[in-house]
Amino acid sequence: MKGKTAIVASDVKKHYVLGGEEISVLKDLSLEVEVGDFISISGASGSGKTTLLNIIGGIDKPSDGKIMVFDTDLGTADEDSLAEFRSKSVGFVFQAYNLISTLTVSENIAFPMEWTRKPADHIQKRVAELLNAFGLRDRADHFPSQLSGGEQQRVAFARALSNDPPLLLVDEPTGNLDEKTSAKIIQILKDLQTQRKTIIVATHDQQIFELASRRMCLEDGRLVSPYE
Repeated sequence: MKGKTAIVASDVKKHYVLGGEEISVLKDLSLEVEVGDFISISGASGSGKTTLLNIIGGIDKPSDGKIMVFDTDLGTADEDSLAEFRSKSVGFVFQAYNLISTLTVSENIAFPMEWTRKPADHIQKRVAELLNAFGLRDRADHFPSQLSGGEQQRVAFARALSNDPPLLLVDEPTGNLDEKTSAKIIQILKDLQTQRKTIIVATHDQQIFELASRRMCLEDGRLVSPYE
């Protein structure tokens, strides 16, 4: 339901110390996202897109500032609370897929549900639904090393959606794919738009920009809206 706030980031800063030198990645970054928004974020390599997604998803914490996601203060939450938040509220699709190499496609998709202790019959039904939805039925018993890049990306989407999270964070989903395979991923994003999920995608893909309800760019550690 549009109109309800999903994310509020206020004056978020993130810095790292490398070799005794402080490197500032995000600088006084602010962002407000409503439930059902589809936001694309572009920016040069190293501009902080992945860092921002990690902070919104509770993988990393800001060095300063405040980040609220579904009324949870991620900056002050302890690790147990963050783990629960991630498992129930967020689906991640990582740039490198991050599939578990020793698990089959079905087992990778089932893993988040097993983590949240869903009943076995629910897991079996949901895995079957996602295998069908993403055209992966004939790959169910394959391992990630036996899949193409596009197939791995589809498994990554299926796994991210296994617990039906309200927020989906996607990092460069078409960056390593050919044009035909990219078109399949873009169709997945189009379909997800109809499910009213809140979606944030870090991307350089013009077709994804055109899908987004808001288009942002990370420049010098801050978000700007050059496309609007």
